[in-house]
Amino acid sequence: MLKLAERSLSLLLTALSFSGVQAARAQVTTRSVPVATTTEGARLQFVVILTRHGVRSPTQPPQEIDTYAAEAWPSWGVKPGELTAHGAKLIHQLASYDRAYLAAAGLLQPSGCADAPHIRIRADVDQRTRETARIWAEGALPGCHLTVDAMASGADPIFHALATGVAKPDRELALASVNGRIGGNTTSLVASHRHAFETLRYLLTGCAPIGPCAAEEKPGKQAVLKLKSEIDPGRGDRLADVLGPLRTGSGLAENFLLEYTDGMPEKNLGWGRLNRENLLEVMSIHTLYEDVIRRDPYLARAQISNLLSHIMRSMEQAVSRKDVPGALGKAGDRVLLVVGHDGNIANVGAMLGVSWLLDGYQRNDTPPGGALVFELWKEANGEFTVHAYYRAQSLDQMYKAVPLSLDEPPLRSRLFLSGYSRADADFSCSWNGFQRALEAAIDPAFVKP
Repeated sequence: MLKLAERSLSLLLTALSFSGVQAARAQVTTRSVPVATTTEGARLQFVVILTRHGVRSPTQPPQEIDTYAAEAWPSWGVKPGELTAHGAKLIHQLASYDRAYLAAAGLLQPSGCADAPHIRIRADVDQRTRETARIWAEGALPGCHLTVDAMASGADPIFHALATGVAKPDRELALASVNGRIGGNTTSLVASHRHAFETLRYLLTGCAPIGPCAAEEKPGKQAVLKLKSEIDPGRGDRLADVLGPLRTGSGLAENFLLEYTDGMPEKNLGWGRLNRENLLEVMSIHTLYEDVIRRDPYLARAQISNLLSHIMRSMEQAVSRKDVPGALGKAGDRVLLVVGHDGNIANVGAMLGVSWLLDGYQRNDTPPGGALVFELWKEANGEFTVHAYYRAQSLDQMYKAVPLSLDEPPLRSRLFLSGYSRADADFSCSWNGFQRALEAAIDPAFVKP
């Protein structure tokens, strides 16, 4: 018995002596999931963080979205589509956590500015993306000089391949791709989520789920479910679209998510009618729209091949430690932060065939500040491996602006790349396998070197 106790104590001490690298890599979606173990001696070499901007106000002007609600929407304190003050605070907290996590993994120093030359930040031109990037830089390396690369104006081909002419796809084929995935039947698509639309109606008007509603009969008011459903060929930056209840309902549902993640008082959350349960219900409309439009294989390939190509080149550069044409940054960089939009993340998820699910969210949801993360590790045997996951703050963490730490991390969902991921705790891929997966997904016709 004594020898058994001594052996147990020895095993316990060994477990407690694991380095910060293993502690950092062990974080998973929830604390109820068993802690993952990793190979000793592995070192994190490079990380790509493709993130959505922080919490913003609705992109539509108030007079437009007010037509669907019985009462006026609450004030956000910023112009339409801009990062809110609460959203900025949440990004700052995420950045502080990212620094702590990457320091525990041995990639960055715990403090100071020595790592500043090795961090590259690229942001889209919108106020919400540029401000998200700037605040992340302040939160991750306070007091240091970190440059945010962003175009002064116009569309950035990294994020908008269609608008800039980098991608010149077949619009008829795009329309056929959308039609083929839903059987050309938008009415049935909406009907399959009827309960979610009725819940959305309740949040907007206070009307009972079924039956007439006086609020919708007031002059200037519209009922979402009475809109005409149709598949549209799309224009400009949109290759194809599904107009009517699905698109409108998706935007309105996300506005409720933005209210919640902005930490608004309960009386302002859906005019006092919104809670976590019915928020989850109506967000199924948003993720359905995302799946139809932004996770369509052809549309995603046209929209995001250019961005994904630059990410791949950046990772190739980190492996070779030599400058690679098309990489975002230079050899020796340790962190690449790319600040874009939910559509960019959904497109990449579709191209790689990966899905994620976090507590409190719909499958493949892309909440503000959420990110796809690709970590490049060098194992003790010299092999390079990639660990991919989706991470985002929980609804409570965002609503209450809970400070993050290694003991109080954001949620994480590991990604399994079919045909390439291994059956280990991190679903790791060899670098060569991951590279092949990216090359298979990227269409060179839609890439600007």
